[in-house]
This record gives sequence, C-alpha cells and structure tokens, in this order.
Amino acid sequence: MNDRMQQGYSYHLTAPEGQEFAEGFAPHLSPVKMLEMGVFEGKYLNDCQDEFPAAWFALAKTSDQPDETLNYFGVKSRQPLSTWQEKGWIYEPDPRGWFQWFCRYWLGRRLPETDAIQIRRWRNFNRHAGQIRANCQPGDIFCRPRQRQALLQWSYDPLI
Repeated sequence: MNDRMQQGYSYHLTAPEGQEFAEGFAPHLSPVKMLEMGVFEGKYLNDCQDEFPAAWFALAKTSDQPDETLNYFGVKSRQPLSTWQEKGWIYEPDPRGWFQWFCRYWLGRRLPETDAIQIRRWRNFNRHAGQIRANCQPGDIFCRPRQRQALLQWSYDPLI
C-alpha cells in the first residue's frame, strides 16, 4: 500500500473474501453495501481505493469533502481522525481505524491480535442497537438517526 497515510505496507489474504470470520463476529453488511448506503459522509478511503476491488466503489457515495447528506440517515457522523488517534482508537496496521480494518478483514487478511481487538470493539458497539430497541417504536427508522448511522458504520443493522 502506498497512499497518503501508509507507505510500503503489504499484507496477505489467508481467508476467502467475506468468509471464515472469527466466531461471534457476524457483520450485518459488507463494506460494499455500507459504501452504497452512505457512510462517513462520503469521506473515507478516498485516496486508497486502489487497494480494494473497483466494484466496491461503483455505487459508493463518496466526496472529496465531508457531506452529511451522503449518509444514509443524512446526519453528521464522523469525527476527525485526530480525535480517534487521541482516544487510542487507532490500531496498527490500520491508520484509518475500524472500517479500514474491516475492509481488509473482509478481503481475507487475518491478524489475530489486531482482529481480536477490533472484533471486541465491534461487539461492544451492540449497546447502541439495544438503545434503539429500548427507545424507538419498531419500524420507526427516523428515531435516533445518529445512532442508526453509527450502527451502519459498524456493520450492524441500522433498520432494526
């Protein structure tokens, strides 16, 4: 990989794409579907799309500048990368964070230590689905749109 954030990085794919996930890790959406639905205000992976299959971006909602209208729920949903770095949410070798890790994991890269950290973070995010279930009427997808957008960006079902 040679992009703005990572130079000379390479990895091996050891699992079939979209298969052989760790036990208990069951993402609801593929990276392709997430990008099509609108995540991260269209501003994610912009300078490293060559790393991933071109088909992933055929219907992706992307932008050179963050645009909350591109998000599925039309709400602001991202913090600057510097915030993620300050809070210790970035784990090498994925300098862009969880979604970059997820895309590489989906492709078949497996790094047991990093995978365990990110999968634990994914599992912990489920609490947001519980808050939606507890505070929203079934089928009311306009209830708690920021939490729903966050669920989408963590590959949970945002339409619960």
